[in-house]
Amino acid sequence: MSDNGKQGKDPARWEQRYQDNELPWDSNKTDIHLKWAVEDFDVGPCKVVVVGCGTGTNAVWLDEAGFDVTGLDLSPTAITRARARAATAGATCEFMALDFMAGDLPPGPFSMAFDRGCFHCFDEAAERSHFASRVADVLDHEGLWISVIGSTDGPPRDTGPPRRSALDIALAIEPFFEVLHLEASVFDQHDHAHARAWVLVARKRIHYLQ
Repeated sequence: MSDNGKQGKDPARWEQRYQDNELPWDSNKTDIHLKWAVEDFDVGPCKVVVVGCGTGTNAVWLDEAGFDVTGLDLSPTAITRARARAATAGATCEFMALDFMAGDLPPGPFSMAFDRGCFHCFDEAAERSHFASRVADVLDHEGLWISVIGSTDGPPRDTGPPRRSALDIALAIEPFFEVLHLEASVFDQHDHAHARAWVLVARKRIHYLQ
């Protein structure tokens, strides 16, 4: 999600982009980093929330892998398309159009959360910290958060995902999470190899209280 961090708080703009099919982040392919993290961290089927699920590609893959999936997105059009994708695939995901940053959280708790390009949408440090706190609030005891985040690595560019540093990530997720893994990568080796990324796997801290 996103190629402009200034849109982070603008639900109407996200909805318009889905209506206009202006979706450079929507590859229609399951995110390779999600597949890797589920396998490498031995995450068995559990209750999972996909924040910024878009048209539902990753949510449907998780459902097919046996997970109990809830997908969230700001855009009602995205949610309509995600439901259609799930129906075609015979998946049983639940999809909800809501603002994850405000209001009630979806019924949880969840054992895992995944976002591909949501955390990095927010330009302000306080907003990124709030996003991390909302992820922690929706997770159960020691729940995992997997996030794919635009990186400051690589040459300057005018397009692609917003760019966040490792320090930006560390400052935002304290005191809610401990970092299990933070790896430099790219968003998509085939379609977006120019866009460097961080792959974060973090665990909700035992002492964090909502």
